[in-house]
Amino acid sequence: MSGEPSKTLFEKIIAREIPATIVFEDELCFAIRDINPVAPTHILLIPKKPMPRLCDAVPEDQALLGHLMLTATKIAEAEGYGDAYRLVVNNGAAAGQSVFHLHLHIIAGRPLKWPPG
Repeated sequence: MSGEPSKTLFEKIIAREIPATIVFEDELCFAIRDINPVAPTHILLIPKKPMPRLCDAVPEDQALLGHLMLTATKIAEAEGYGDAYRLVVNNGAAAGQSVFHLHLHIIAGRPLKWPPG
């Protein structure tokens, strides 16, 4: 064994080791269709930089986090929901996070109630 930590599911998708429906990619992030969608449009926006949870971000990640927010809007617009979508970040297992590589859920295409969950 090399002693290196195992790759997350998303790192394997980035490396093209696991197939996924990629709808967007640039040098900092990529977006895939969720395999268990909760709405007609359910896309996961994932930074290429491994970061387990949002609370693990450091000041140097500020530009990356801003890039994710602006990219989410571009993706929602491309999907036809530029003015009506929800972004969700689950931070930690108790909040519903199941893959410990930061990702934003872009959800649209049906009425979304408040409060969620």
